[in-house]
Amino acid sequence: MIAEIDIFGIFVPALLVWVLIALLLKGLVWRLAGRLGLPRHVWHPPLFEAALFLLLLGGVVAVAHWIAP
Repeated sequence: MIAEIDIFGIFVPALLVWVLIALLLKGLVWRLAGRLGLPRHVWHPPLFEAALFLLLLGGVVAVAHWIAP
């Protein structure tokens, strides 16, 4: 099943919306981690950011399917 979301009469893939939400959350989490000094303890920050994004995307998709099955 391909989900679409209607935004002001334009149908966009649901995955695009979920990716944008996950990117916003990743930015917020990474900024908070930077203020706490956590990136100093990460071996490979770009790899960690990618993993963080994928985890957040999975969470956003799970919540979206839980709210509207």
